[in-house]
Amino acid sequence: MLYYSIISSPVGKLCIVKSNKGMRKILFSKDYPFQKCLQHDFPNQKIECNNFELKKAANQIHQYFDLSRKIFSLNIDIHLPSFYKKALTKVDEIPFGKTSSYKSIAIKTGNPNASRAVGNANANNPLPIIIPCHRVIANDGSIGGYGGGLKTKRFLLELEGAF
Repeated sequence: MLYYSIISSPVGKLCIVKSNKGMRKILFSKDYPFQKCLQHDFPNQKIECNNFELKKAANQIHQYFDLSRKIFSLNIDIHLPSFYKKALTKVDEIPFGKTSSYKSIAIKTGNPNASRAVGNANANNPLPIIIPCHRVIANDGSIGGYGGGLKTKRFLLELEGAF
């Protein structure tokens, strides 16, 4: 069983999704209609709108946007290839207000030539904002890409004072 809730944020509507084990996905407004995306991403799952189940996650996301939370304290239930999980674990270690490069994350995974794979891991991050892939920028200091759009990435980096 998966539960979802749609919340408002400074970057538009967000659809947050969790299982009984933890957070599974965050969708941005560009992914609307959310229900259609959820059916596509989780074709064999029963999915139910349940604001109560997602109250803790919604509160923490709102706290992040009002700058009263810098670290999320939520269980995570993501299903990704092992390198992607390893890379996103390193991404999750980037402190609030700081950035790191794809190359630096690749080095931290023990695969210094895996910058492109780190980029792919970020592109497949099911929990943007919670796992802060917006903090990963290109080696030359340029902003790089972002699944939520470059405008959203720039907003998140500016919100944290990192850009």
